[in-house]
Amino acid sequence: MEKRISIVIPNFNMAATIGKCLEAAFASKYSNFEVIVVDDYSDDSSIEIIEKHPCKLIRLKKRSGTSIARNTGANNSSGDLIFFIDADCLVLEDTLSIINSTFSGLEPGIVIGGTYTRMPYDKRFCSIFQSVFVNYFETKRLEDVDYIAAHAMVIDALKFRESGGYPDFYLPIIEDVAYGHKLRAMSCRLVMNPKIQVRHIFNFSIPGSIRNAFRKSYYWCLYSLKAKDMFADSGCASFELKADVALNFLSILFLLLWALTQNTLLLTFLPAFFILNVFMNKGLIKAFQRTKGTVFAVKAFLYYSMIYPLPIGVATITAILKHLFGKNGSGSQCSPFTVPGSTFDCKDNRV
Repeated sequence: MEKRISIVIPNFNMAATIGKCLEAAFASKYSNFEVIVVDDYSDDSSIEIIEKHPCKLIRLKKRSGTSIARNTGANNSSGDLIFFIDADCLVLEDTLSIINSTFSGLEPGIVIGGTYTRMPYDKRFCSIFQSVFVNYFETKRLEDVDYIAAHAMVIDALKFRESGGYPDFYLPIIEDVAYGHKLRAMSCRLVMNPKIQVRHIFNFSIPGSIRNAFRKSYYWCLYSLKAKDMFADSGCASFELKADVALNFLSILFLLLWALTQNTLLLTFLPAFFILNVFMNKGLIKAFQRTKGTVFAVKAFLYYSMIYPLPIGVATITAILKHLFGKNGSGSQCSPFTVPGSTFDCKDNRV
């Protein structure tokens, strides 16, 4: 039996990708589905592009944020299942069929997550790196995961409405992590199915990759500091990545100490740090190798171990300073909500 699936896509100034996103959705081999796009007050050509496709378009009257856009789409859907994706994600032809078979006979309290394909839409080095990185860490654990990313999340429609939807969040991103914690607090099980995949459009240069790493790490750390789970093995914020950042900064520290003291003993620690990092991230290295060969795996790991940790480390330090000493800034409106171990008051934590 084909369940009706509602694909919900928030859009804000994504004219560059929303057309491809909708084309891919309507190319699905599955028949019983609808597509709902919620435009969050875009001022580019998104609307003209969206209107060329047979989807339901909902236009918000003011900039409201991704959480409200997702909730609006879901609350105006008619499906048995709600499939959240982003406006730069391409649904594969068999993705909806896999979702339907996954949910056959499944209890409503289970929420299913998908992930990115290892190969993204664009074949730039940093795009492939990011897609493999996300795919690997999102599927490292399949049962009882910490959160499910909103670029490929499927939930029973009744369970979604019972949950109250995504929190009207105080940060511009990471609302899916907060929602995952909210669902877990409601005793929902969060499970990954790596066969449910979307192809992401990154178009990342090295500067773009660095900016993305800084932005996501900064907001993730702000959230984690409030949730008191900075050291949790949580999806892409994995133990391996945290070790990678720590070993990178230790290497920099030992180099600086060597420059100040000229004590060559300090340099002997650097190969040990590198080897330890290789050992801790051997699974990711294998994922790089399986995706695009040994040469790419070497280049990707060197980028991961020597360059990628820098914006993450700086973002972490910045977030800690903001958490300790920052004053209220401007941000989207939100309501307090509870996750395990913490109550969030957005009046105190807008950014």
